[in-house]
Amino acid sequence: MALSEMLMSGVELMLLGMGIVFVFLTILIFTLRGMCMLADWLDDSADVHSTPAEITVTDGGAVDASVIAAISAAISKYRSVHDG
Repeated sequence: MALSEMLMSGVELMLLGMGIVFVFLTILIFTLRGMCMLADWLDDSADVHSTPAEITVTDGGAVDASVIAAISAAISKYRSVHDG
């Protein structure tokens, strides 16, 4: 088998493989889009005109000094027991 024949065979296999992957990914994309549309259609609880619940963000406030002392003690105890 000549080198040019081997190269052509390799190119044919490469194009065949790339084509199969392309077709598979295209089918996968359309299948996922169809499933998404089906899920939206089946979702009866979705109300387009509903208003989202108000979210309030509150400040956590200052941390108590005793909490900081307890955390620091726990960290130092952990580091003394676990060397490294």
